[in-house]
Amino acid sequence: MVKPRLRRHGKKQRVTYRIIAIDTQFRREGKAIEEVGFYNPRKEQTQLDLFAIATLLKQGAQSTATVRDILKRAKVPEQIGINLQLEIKF
Repeated sequence: MVKPRLRRHGKKQRVTYRIIAIDTQFRREGKAIEEVGFYNPRKEQTQLDLFAIATLLKQGAQSTATVRDILKRAKVPEQIGINLQLEIKF
């Protein structure tokens, strides 16, 4: 299963994140399928590739909770017409 998740970059105390599409079996710093965005929590900057994110989510990818919050703050679900609900599987 492919998930959009965060990959950590930057120095100590100056962290930034890249939002990547990666298979769930790979580790966080593993090989990404595609880079779909950028997030800087210090400056609250977000840069997203809406077309790539829409394609991933329409194909059934489930994002992590943090990425879902970033997408909601950027109002991506309204722009692409997708309902982002957390599905918990037991």
